[in-house]
Amino acid sequence: MLTIGQLAGYVGVTAKTIRVYHAKGLLPEPPRDASGYRRYSAADAVELIKIRTLAEAGVPLARIRELRSGDGLGEALRQIDDDLSARIRGLRETQARLRQLAGGQLSALPADVVEFLSRMPALGFSERWVTLQHDLWLLVFATHPETARANFRDQSSMLADPGLLEVVLAYDRVHDLDPRDPRVDELADKLISATHARYGEELPSYDQGSAIPALVQGAVNASSPAWRRLDSLLRERLTRATPDPPS
Repeated sequence: MLTIGQLAGYVGVTAKTIRVYHAKGLLPEPPRDASGYRRYSAADAVELIKIRTLAEAGVPLARIRELRSGDGLGEALRQIDDDLSARIRGLRETQARLRQLAGGQLSALPADVVEFLSRMPALGFSERWVTLQHDLWLLVFATHPETARANFRDQSSMLADPGLLEVVLAYDRVHDLDPRDPRVDELADKLISATHARYGEELPSYDQGSAIPALVQGAVNASSPAWRRLDSLLRERLTRATPDPPS
């Protein structure tokens, strides 16, 4: 018969660990001898080795108790293995993300969006515009990923059209103009025409009741008085151009 210290030494755990296993019902607590000491048998040592093996494999103690008290050990261990595999995949993704961040790639945007933004300066867009677009796409992808994906495909195809590209470049360039500059009004007319030509009366929209479109436009308007007036002109003229529903 072994004392708790001897058992701990043979199996490779601490006496405190054995007491925890007793408290959680994993290992039955043996009777005490005349001197008041617990005495463990070979069977106790075998059970402790099995528990230690499961614990070292990463099985939670509560799960070990279930496994030790019922059938289906093999299936349960396969399920735990699947769970561990999923955790490993998650950790690898986290590791890859940390390495990107360590390399200065502080963006949660999809790779194709990042690549698209990197090409915008070559198309003639200002650094200010690219930075703003990055932050706004970050907001939209985080809150409305499906809508963001559709809108991104739309915008990237727009910029592949020379005529539409020129209109969007003009939007970027009026940033520093006086809001009352005639070029702001001229651009509003061009944007109205381009919008109707591309979408007709069904303009792209977000989920009903979403606050994100207002946040996005608010961020744009806050960047430039000219952009703020341009937004007002667009809203006014688009509303005026939209036919009333039939009565």
